[in-house]
Amino acid sequence: MNHKNLSEVLENIEYTVVKGDVNIQVNDVVYDSRKANKDNAFVCIIGAVTDGHKYIENTLKQGCRVIVIEREIEELPVFEEYQDVTVIKTENTKKALAVMAAAIYDYPDKKLTTIAVTGTKGKTTTTFMIRDILEKHGRKVGIIGTTGIYMGEKFIDNPNTTPQSYEIHKYFSMMLQEGCDTCVMEVSSQALKLDRTYQIMFDYGIFTNLAPDHIGENEHADYDEYVYCKSLLFKQCVHGIFNIDDEETSKMVNGAVCSIHTYGFNSIADLYADNIEYIVRPGFIGIGIDLHGTVEEHVEISTPGKFSAYNAMAAIMTAELIGVDISDIKEALSNTFVKGRVEAVKISDKFTLLIDYAHNAMSMESLLTTIRNYKPKRIVSLFGCGGNRSKLRRYEMGEISGKLADLSIITADNSRFENVLDIIEDIKVGINKTDGEYVVIPDRKEAIKYSIENAREGDIILLLGKGHEDYQEIEGVKRPFDERVIIKEILDEIGEKKQI
Repeated sequence: MNHKNLSEVLENIEYTVVKGDVNIQVNDVVYDSRKANKDNAFVCIIGAVTDGHKYIENTLKQGCRVIVIEREIEELPVFEEYQDVTVIKTENTKKALAVMAAAIYDYPDKKLTTIAVTGTKGKTTTTFMIRDILEKHGRKVGIIGTTGIYMGEKFIDNPNTTPQSYEIHKYFSMMLQEGCDTCVMEVSSQALKLDRTYQIMFDYGIFTNLAPDHIGENEHADYDEYVYCKSLLFKQCVHGIFNIDDEETSKMVNGAVCSIHTYGFNSIADLYADNIEYIVRPGFIGIGIDLHGTVEEHVEISTPGKFSAYNAMAAIMTAELIGVDISDIKEALSNTFVKGRVEAVKISDKFTLLIDYAHNAMSMESLLTTIRNYKPKRIVSLFGCGGNRSKLRRYEMGEISGKLADLSIITADNSRFENVLDIIEDIKVGINKTDGEYVVIPDRKEAIKYSIENAREGDIILLLGKGHEDYQEIEGVKRPFDERVIIKEILDEIGEKKQI
């Protein structure tokens, strides 16, 4: 990163100079006051928990000499001590941070093909499908999303689905350094609401679906706001790709500035599917569909369920617009792998074992209903619930599993600071409303071992809740717990000589 004149960093922002001079050098932009120093500009962000304006004096003491504010601030006594401070006032510091970060990193978003995916469900799987297709086509693709940041061989943990604007541009820049020409990213409603993607004009924007979610204090005031925030993506992309079967698509399209392309099972869509086939064979559980419209092909997809067809069609339409050959699309989709998203772990030809992130009633119900289409001997649902979270979620998940699974194995998840036995008692409140068969095995490893040792031919076993996570959070400590590793350990213990 090179030193830049502050005036260059501010060139796309409306601002006033409260104090000081913009003809000075800075080498970075920060919004965490602890990182502020003499070489960077501190942007005072007003967040849900704290307000950066409170930390101005601390940053000055650390040597920072450029402060960007949006609130009126009284002349701090410390300014008398530090005469060389530049104070910039702008209307919205969240937007300012996004623009300044882009400038500091030399506008990396304009040097990549950018693809944004938004919706309640399907974002993660869709991003990985797009990556796999485009890399089969010869591109090098980075991902920003729920399961982390991927760029070549590099992986970075990601606490938010969509990072803060500064990190987005930083990751874009890193992707360019790693030789990527494309970035596909999940864009959450929160990110759109909080201007994390402000002034990025995505080449492609995808809408998967919408259902009530993320409503509450610190997220969205109500469902209408949630819908509106999702729709903002289509005011900042060139091509829009929409699930025509979702009832909220009309609201997404309304006011959109992009070209409109549609997919779904409705034959009025630009790309539509029919003749869905549910396929299960050793090491593979997925679907087949016939495509019509812009593509006329039969395609196999290596993730199960009708929702996988929607994700695949979104990926196919994106790839088609980019110019990918159908043979590359078909081969990629038949081998797509998304860690922790209906992930098949092959340990036996007699039964199927899947790992999935489903950790609420809605996702559990969707998955269990989907798996029933494969006509298993039994559906075995192994799950727990997170500690220090809503008890309602526990009741609901217990009830759904009791209704839709043939056997529920109730166990631990991330118990956090709660006793796992108390959490299990709450789950039992829901499951006891049903006549579903269940067992309680609090130790998750022992629960998984039980599911394998007691599997019957034709069973589909679902390990739910952990997905891509490789830890269990207990008493404030994240302890290693990768279910793939755990399964290998169990097979060693019980003497199985089967391929993982």
